[in-house]
Amino acid sequence: MAVNTAQTPAVRKAAAAQQATLDELATIASGRAADALMDMVGRMTAVLLDMTTAGADPQEAARRIRSGNLLKDNAYAFVHLASTAIELALRKELALLAPALKPAASAPLTLSLVPLEEMDDQLAFAAVSRPFDIQQSERLASLGVRLGVLLGRELVRAGHNPFRPEVFLRALQEAWREFEPDGASHALILPLLRPGVVFDLGAILDALNDKLKPARLRDGGERFAKTDDSAAARAARARRDAAVSKQLRQLFGTAEGAPGADIDVPLIPNLPQGSGGWRPSAAAGFPAAAQAPDGQAVTGQSASAPVPAAAIPASLIDVLEKLGGAMPAAGAARSGPQAGGAASAAPHEVFYLPRLKQSLPAGSLSQGDATTLDLLSRIFETVLLDDAIPQETRELIAFLQVPVLKAALKDRSFFFEEAHPARRMLDLLSQAGWGQAASPDDPVWRAMRRGVDKVRGEAPPEAFAAAVAELEAGLAEREQVEAAAIAGPIAQATRQEQQLAATRSARKAVALRLAGEQVVALVGTFLEQRWTPVLTLAYTIEDSKPGAVDNATRAMDDLIWSVKPKATQEQRKQLISRLPALLTTLNKWLDATGWQDAERLQFFAGLAECHAAIVRAPIELLPLRQLELAVEAAQQDALRRIAQEQAAAEDEAPADPTGAALATLERGMRVEFSGASGVRKLRLAWVSPLRTLFIFSGANRQEAFSLPAERLAEAFRSGSIRVLALDGVVGRVLGEAVGQGAVNDPGQDAAVTTRLA
Repeated sequence: MAVNTAQTPAVRKAAAAQQATLDELATIASGRAADALMDMVGRMTAVLLDMTTAGADPQEAARRIRSGNLLKDNAYAFVHLASTAIELALRKELALLAPALKPAASAPLTLSLVPLEEMDDQLAFAAVSRPFDIQQSERLASLGVRLGVLLGRELVRAGHNPFRPEVFLRALQEAWREFEPDGASHALILPLLRPGVVFDLGAILDALNDKLKPARLRDGGERFAKTDDSAAARAARARRDAAVSKQLRQLFGTAEGAPGADIDVPLIPNLPQGSGGWRPSAAAGFPAAAQAPDGQAVTGQSASAPVPAAAIPASLIDVLEKLGGAMPAAGAARSGPQAGGAASAAPHEVFYLPRLKQSLPAGSLSQGDATTLDLLSRIFETVLLDDAIPQETRELIAFLQVPVLKAALKDRSFFFEEAHPARRMLDLLSQAGWGQAASPDDPVWRAMRRGVDKVRGEAPPEAFAAAVAELEAGLAEREQVEAAAIAGPIAQATRQEQQLAATRSARKAVALRLAGEQVVALVGTFLEQRWTPVLTLAYTIEDSKPGAVDNATRAMDDLIWSVKPKATQEQRKQLISRLPALLTTLNKWLDATGWQDAERLQFFAGLAECHAAIVRAPIELLPLRQLELAVEAAQQDALRRIAQEQAAAEDEAPADPTGAALATLERGMRVEFSGASGVRKLRLAWVSPLRTLFIFSGANRQEAFSLPAERLAEAFRSGSIRVLALDGVVGRVLGEAVGQGAVNDPGQDAAVTTRLA
């Protein structure tokens, strides 16, 4: 029965991605090696020309001198040969690790004897590679596990690792044989292939491991684990704003891609004038006007008598100018909260934009003017019917209808730019008065009144810009007062958050090293009970003393390494040389945490006995067995460590949509809580740096309380909390308008008028 070897597109795509990563690894390794070759050539030349190690054989000494001078005079040639050989060798090994997608035709199995010369060469090279294998065992083990993760395997064994030291050393040998014409001098390369002469393989392996790390760890990660999807939320908002802008341009009849500020919609020519010309609406709240014989508007007269036809106004701006005298003045209205509402006008004097278009003949406005009027009618309707905004503030905003409409007609970037002065003022007024009753002593309220009077008396946008500046200054003053009122709770909450985050990170760091690790009981207990407070302290002071976390973590890793068996004399010498600095660091950190009892003396006495036993243990293992033990220990450690990395990367994935909802919360946002006591509308006054605590306040800074992120997330899941007005009122209404396609809908205009009447 034939086996189906066809591969699906998904499998081919995954294999292609794997191959691309492997190719990038080969480029990294060969590039780093090539950069280090020139320095290596200098060291090789120095060793060859050093006659103190040449021995008694004069012919051997002569060959070394000739080869040394040849290498010295032709260094660039050898570097080229060696770099090419290394890259070819690495790509050959990678091809064996990840064969091509197309299955090769099966060939009959053949058996052959390995020549003795090849066996001798393999044994000799095993001895040459062994010091490198032992020295880089941890890095090689980590790389083998990461390659296994990439290829969907448990790990890549040491003998199949394409970046094992033997691959680099054999490539150097092949380059030497090609470079040196004298066959008798080919053997000179083997004594040179040793640590200290060959380039640092550790730096190459570190670069490869770093490339295969998860992106979060490769970028340095976070000192404290936290969930913050605010960047994604901002990107989503930017995409939404771009979509709204595109639809608005279509509504205004502007070609896609033109900036909103450059919109110039021409008036519709040959507008129908009708039999009686244009008449303003006679609806309540819209003063009637008649045409005098001289063509001027007569305000306050009856429009029942026949009026001769008149020329249609050139634009909506002209209509508004003719209505200027019919608008109630802010100074004539009642003022102040004690007067029953700030700047409140008599009911028959109230003017509403939604009624204006109804009073105009159909088709009398250009597309741009009609769209502008429709959008602003909806915006003001939303604000003036919002019960969350105090009545005094809404009455004040009502006076902005005509000034804002004029500003938008003159510069339609109002609809595209949040920083437009008129738009900014409307947003600020609707937000500043939200949930907060007007007070004559409130600097924000006074700035609101002065700003409205200013834009009615001067020509925008200069007037709007000045009003916005004054209002923003008042808001800043209010925020300073609010911040001072909750400064104490914020400071305490910040300290608690930092302490909890530091403790959590410290425990995680210790657990990461003890999970699956064969650490002697003395050190394991010490790390859990005594070093966890040390790491907590290090995380806490990291901001004021950068490097504290790295220092404490490195001391922990060195302590674990120090109590592992040392199978070679070199490892034991390294232990003896590193112990003084390690013990000094341990004692300094323990002094900082205040651990000074007799138990500390007992620990260090036990640690000294452990180190002495390691150093005095007999070395009975053969070199090959030493390498096997070192590789096995390094692989187990790498498997444990990288498994933890993968788990941490998975934990960072935003699986719960509640996390995205929490990420959108920013200081100043308004939320609505629903509970047994009813509905409360509050303002988000503060978000902790790690977004684990949120402080809310009600009107006039009442009902301030805090919620941890866990309880807030549960409120989102249960639906008991709702975020109100993520954007300014203008942006929100524009998004709803273009989404519903209600702009320029006559039925919608009638509905608006009905609700406002």
